[in-house]
Amino acid sequence: QVQLVESGGGLVQAGDSLRLSCAASGRIFSNYVMGWFRQAPGKDREFVAAIRWSDASPYYARPVKGRFTSSRDNAKNTAYLQMNSLKPEDTAVYYCAASTAWGATRQADFGSWGQGTQVTVSS
Repeated sequence: QVQLVESGGGLVQAGDSLRLSCAASGRIFSNYVMGWFRQAPGKDREFVAAIRWSDASPYYARPVKGRFTSSRDNAKNTAYLQMNSLKPEDTAVYYCAASTAWGATRQADFGSWGQGTQVTVSS
């Protein structure tokens, strides 16, 4: 099972950008999908974005489409989430997770999880 470690969170102002990283240890198979979820205080964890490892095809949740970009670096075994035009409602703990199901958006479809990184956007 792959182990995941997120980094890159922080405190920013509305309109700023952040890039989150998800470093994976262990073998990444070509059929893996690396996903990003977030959980705001008092809310359920929600799907944000994902990318297919083999060809870097991404998909996004509607609230972040056009602002967030998912990518990956094969050589570094690392997935990234570039977050632009951040809004206060983007404040949450962000998690990366691994799945083998293309198009997966449910937590239950992802078997490996990182520990999360806090993103706080001030208005």
